[in-house]
Amino acid sequence: MIVVTGGAGFIGSAIVWKLNLIGKTNIIIVDELGKDEKWKNLIGLKYDDFVNKLDFIEQVLDDVLPYNVDAIIHMGANSSTTEKDADHLMNNNFHYTKELAKFCLEKNIRFIYASSAATYGNGAFGFEDDESKIETLRPLNMYGYSKQLFDLWAKRNKVLDKIVGIKYFNVYGPNEYHKGDMRSVVHKAFEQVRDTGKVRLFKSLNPKYKDGEQMRDFVYIKDAVDMTLYFLDKKDKNGIFNVGAGKARTWNDLVTSLFNAVDKPVNIEYINLPSYLAEKYQYFTEANLLKIKNAGYKQPITLLEDGVTDYVKNYLLKNSFLGY
Repeated sequence: MIVVTGGAGFIGSAIVWKLNLIGKTNIIIVDELGKDEKWKNLIGLKYDDFVNKLDFIEQVLDDVLPYNVDAIIHMGANSSTTEKDADHLMNNNFHYTKELAKFCLEKNIRFIYASSAATYGNGAFGFEDDESKIETLRPLNMYGYSKQLFDLWAKRNKVLDKIVGIKYFNVYGPNEYHKGDMRSVVHKAFEQVRDTGKVRLFKSLNPKYKDGEQMRDFVYIKDAVDMTLYFLDKKDKNGIFNVGAGKARTWNDLVTSLFNAVDKPVNIEYINLPSYLAEKYQYFTEANLLKIKNAGYKQPITLLEDGVTDYVKNYLLKNSFLGY
């Protein structure tokens, strides 16, 4: 049995979708559905059972899981970079992950967990997934710090050679629809173009970057999933790995791709960056993919233009989800 925590969420449901595509349906989805429309991500998926995340961790702590587990792919977390409840993030993102890791290590169960590129902070110390440099990283928000804490715990307890941590960069694609303000700019921009014919982007306050030329590593969800699942059966490949496109692109590139996908003229309005974001704003992120390539991952990475086109034409315009 494969357990996918956060399996109704964006990346988690995409992982279940890909597992289904390769013939795996012996899956337990662990999540908390709440009151948004995250449940819709489940409709096209095949899995054995759904378990509430609080019930699941109780079963783990009491060692009473009613099925044999081969792997836990732990995508469950509060992924809001603006979340202010630090105690919630500490419990949900750090302590929960720690208990799952201890359980998997004790039972010899494959454990793959979501770290985050948010651990890199403003990028002053680079974007290398070098475990010797974990202590030097300075996250800009509590979400990033909650992820950093588990990376540090795993290193301190000398278990990074037995588990896999994935540092996701800017993931976009189908099944993110429920994420509200945490949706990708592709999805937000699609709605803006649909409703107003134009896209609003933040002006740059950094003289090194013109308006709209701020850069991010945008990675398509299908690539992110393939890179994650690469480690499922390769138990000799362990540690922390970046997952991104490996090449930074500008916001202008992103929204130009969107306008082209919907066959409309490029129309961008640059607006002021809110003061509360100014100090924490990242002007450049780029995943160094040397480590995952050295681990044997050889699949080509989807170009930004191709990923945006697939997302828009096959999902957003059709109001479709992965699997249906």
